[in-house]
Amino acid sequence: MKRLILPVAMAISSVVLFAQQTKKVVLPNAQQLQWSAAEIGAIIHFDLVNYVPGYNWRNWGTHPSAKVFNPLKLDTDQWVRAAKAAGATYVLLVAKHCSGFSLWPTGAHPYSVKNAPWKNGKGDIVKDFMASCRKYHVKPGIYASASANGYCYVDNPGLVQKGSPFTQEQYNAIVIKQLTELWSNYGKLFEIWFDGGVLPVEKGGPPIAALLKKLQPDAIVFQGPVKAKNLVRWIGNEEGAAPYPNWSTSDATTSATGTIKVDHMQGDPNGKIWCPGEADFPLRTGWQGGWFWKAEGQKMLSLQQLLKNYYTSVGRNANMLLGIVVDTSGQVPAEDVERLTEFGNAVKERFARPVFAGKAKGTTVLLTIAPRPVTLNCIVLQEDIAQGERIRRYAVDAWINNSWKLIAEGSSIGHKRIQEFTPVHTTKIRWRVTEAVAPPVLKNIALYDIKM
Repeated sequence: MKRLILPVAMAISSVVLFAQQTKKVVLPNAQQLQWSAAEIGAIIHFDLVNYVPGYNWRNWGTHPSAKVFNPLKLDTDQWVRAAKAAGATYVLLVAKHCSGFSLWPTGAHPYSVKNAPWKNGKGDIVKDFMASCRKYHVKPGIYASASANGYCYVDNPGLVQKGSPFTQEQYNAIVIKQLTELWSNYGKLFEIWFDGGVLPVEKGGPPIAALLKKLQPDAIVFQGPVKAKNLVRWIGNEEGAAPYPNWSTSDATTSATGTIKVDHMQGDPNGKIWCPGEADFPLRTGWQGGWFWKAEGQKMLSLQQLLKNYYTSVGRNANMLLGIVVDTSGQVPAEDVERLTEFGNAVKERFARPVFAGKAKGTTVLLTIAPRPVTLNCIVLQEDIAQGERIRRYAVDAWINNSWKLIAEGSSIGHKRIQEFTPVHTTKIRWRVTEAVAPPVLKNIALYDIKM
């Protein structure tokens, strides 16, 4: 069947559903707009725990020697290609996880690749990773936990524990030196991750917000200092399942750890700041939550589960962040690459050929799909979020047997809403906004017949 793509939908009515005085709508900045458009990211974990699976970073003083780290086939190009095959447009490297071992030759302490046998201590994984991102045209990001560090005896939210060889002041200086290295020596970062948040200065933490503003002012910041701009938030689980509705705005409050805390995890349609959600989850399950590789005892998510997670992240107005492992050889395992590629191809195939695609303005819009009935089972909606989230509730009807039948309805749309429904055969669709706070603008409305 020939697919019909129309450029613009026809508005047939403009019922005023909002107050005569249009409500002030919170808007994203340029960096947040770019981040939402990126949609799919990946985060790569590689640490000493790969080589010493029994290591528990909270057992102070038991951290493995840097001498165990020797990934003879390490290839950051292969990492980035694997992520890109899954559809990732940005990739974060976990440059320092909870062990405290650093994947770059930090000058803050000796516990890093400079004291590992890999490349005779002359290697720099962060440098290699950044070069690979540039080579394959993906946006780079860095995860460097300030809240936990086994080598320094530091536990969430960044507090030095009893018996540590470092004082709190010394640890704070280590954090600032390492972040200065990461944010100064490797180029512009698309996103910075603060897993576990940041201990605020007033509670004894390091002055990270000022450093961020100075060195990486345009980076998107996940769970960063409250004073940072370009904030994004966690969606509340590591399963890739954003709640619904899921709003891009929220009211931020400061918790004890200095993180951005969002009540109920779904945002607030009347919130005062733009702080959209990122839905992270690992490709594998089992040991270490699936975030780190182990030879045995892990399972891989099926293609169907990955697709489900895509619908419950990107399809619910959140970015999808997929965890990728690296094995002890220094490569993403072949079976993982195969699944990532399979997923990336499946998403492309599902959404490459809409039956109808166009734009829509107004509160009631008639979409003429085709001269003869066609099958539809999925709708993709995208607000023009540069103008804010304006729509609060919507409904979609299909013309069936000479009358309108409700086939889908919902609330939050934001950057993207993907909604499946029972297949219908129709020539016309009616889009209705039933509640809004300002004149609604859809930059994309697309209908599909997706073969499951």
